[in-house]
Amino acid sequence: MAEIELILKEFSQKFNKGLESYFPATENLEHRAVNAMRYSLMNGGKRLRPFLLHETASLFGVPYEVSFPVAASLEMLHTYSLIHDDLPAMDNDDFRRGKPTCHKAYDEATAILAGDGLLTYAFEVLNTAPIPAEKKVELTLLLARSAGAFNGMIAGQVLDLYTDSHQNFSNPENIIKHTEELKTGCLLRYPCEAGAILGNATAQEKEILINFSRNIGIAFQITDDILDVEGDEKLVGKTLKKDRAQQKLNFVSIYGVEKAKQIATELISEAETLVSIFGEKSNQLKYLSRYILTRNH
Repeated sequence: MAEIELILKEFSQKFNKGLESYFPATENLEHRAVNAMRYSLMNGGKRLRPFLLHETASLFGVPYEVSFPVAASLEMLHTYSLIHDDLPAMDNDDFRRGKPTCHKAYDEATAILAGDGLLTYAFEVLNTAPIPAEKKVELTLLLARSAGAFNGMIAGQVLDLYTDSHQNFSNPENIIKHTEELKTGCLLRYPCEAGAILGNATAQEKEILINFSRNIGIAFQITDDILDVEGDEKLVGKTLKKDRAQQKLNFVSIYGVEKAKQIATELISEAETLVSIFGEKSNQLKYLSRYILTRNH
């Protein structure tokens, strides 16, 4: 197992213990959606986004206890997006991380409510962070925009749903980059920007981290697209080879696997160069960047 995988495993174990504290066990009928929220949130996951937030904040000496509620709220919001993404009206997936998706483990109505519940709970948890009120306001606004319908994750999902490889775009690469920067990139940019806010980073440091996040965000989605073609379904934990069947527009559909890999490699190389300004403190971010290229799930 690579060093970064061990680091991520140890971080996930610590992070998951904290997450469980937000969901006390309950048998009450009205808490069916809460149980579904817990099911999806605790259903594995690499915790890349919380780790990215923690590592970015650590560049500026922010302790784990301060960044944890901010990272937890992000993971809740991310999980809401996965629950809704798996629904029959969206990607219609039966499995997520090797287990039945929320609407299969429960039912479609409960899954919708569980997603809604995690979305709203995320902002409640964010506002429990032990940070000044003005930072809570700034982070709340930033998270809402990152997940939103104008220039956030929802906008990216719309592009992903309603563009395909048969449409005649004059510059398809720009469409793909824009889609992936929104759909995947916004929730990878947020932890970098949030870590900078928590750490009182300078404008230049924040811009470097935002550019870093853009590069790893696109590379992350490219790797996802490659795994859909080449991945092992048991390792990936969800149905593969769906992008071609759905005629999805992505780097693989336009350039092929090898060219897509080259583009992702170049993006990660640029990302590592960007954070080198932080010296040895950036080593974990560099390890994470390389992991994005080589991950098999």
